[in-house]
Amino acid sequence: MLYLALSILFSSLIFVVFKLYAKYGVQTLFAIIVNYFVACSVGLFNYSGPITLVDVPQKSWFWGSLSLGLLFILIFNLMAATSQKLGVSVASVATKMSLTIPVLFGVFFYKEILGILEIIGIILALLAVYFASLKEQKIKANKWAFALPVLVFLGSGVIDTSIKYVQDAHMPEEEYALFSATVFSSAGVIGLFYICLNSTKVPLKFNFKNIIGGICLGIPNYFSIFYLLKALQHPTWNSASVFTINNVAIVMFSTLLGIILFKERLTPKNWLGIVLAVCSIIMVAFGQHLTMLI
Repeated sequence: MLYLALSILFSSLIFVVFKLYAKYGVQTLFAIIVNYFVACSVGLFNYSGPITLVDVPQKSWFWGSLSLGLLFILIFNLMAATSQKLGVSVASVATKMSLTIPVLFGVFFYKEILGILEIIGIILALLAVYFASLKEQKIKANKWAFALPVLVFLGSGVIDTSIKYVQDAHMPEEEYALFSATVFSSAGVIGLFYICLNSTKVPLKFNFKNIIGGICLGIPNYFSIFYLLKALQHPTWNSASVFTINNVAIVMFSTLLGIILFKERLTPKNWLGIVLAVCSIIMVAFGQHLTMLI
């Protein structure tokens, strides 16, 4: 229970850190790049096995890790923009609802069968993203900003699906930590290359504010995954229970943090979206068991 609680805490803190970037004038892209190098460093520090850098490109999962690194840098920027423009709860719901995408991938790629409750859960997830994204007219945001939760939803789902595929097809269990560190480092390198090319248009501010912002993001980013993996090792809980409690609690806790820390005001439609989010996760995760009970 402690590991799962820590995973929920660190995952929720990611959205809070994004929100603080706008408040304190942190350059989001620069901080995100620092975050990935920090997360990679923490991962390598906690990895107990031998590390031979020249052997890493020979791994069958190496090119997959590079692709995931590119997705990570893109989606993290979208998550940051969603938190800053539409609120912490919106970004959280959009990210957690991406659970439906790997479920659909399992149906079409692994030929898994969905029950009626799972299908209803997927539909509710889409509605949840829509309702949680709605804001009052007085919120100042460009029209394109309301497409951000949809992009976060799709991108996060693609990341989860890709990780699952690479894990099943190319990666032995003893290389999980090295794979994660490689993904983080590739995301950082790709981001660093991008800002170097773009530095003539958007000058970088090499200051402690951006570096501290990256550190504050990188540490919870790594440990949110680390403690989730530890929670999945629980001897009496199945993975469906762990993922369900984790996702529901992150949505609710990040929403609570948004209200308490940033005085965010949720409309009845926003609350409806959050309720639908909780219902959809439960239906997708426990659909087969609920069907048997019915």
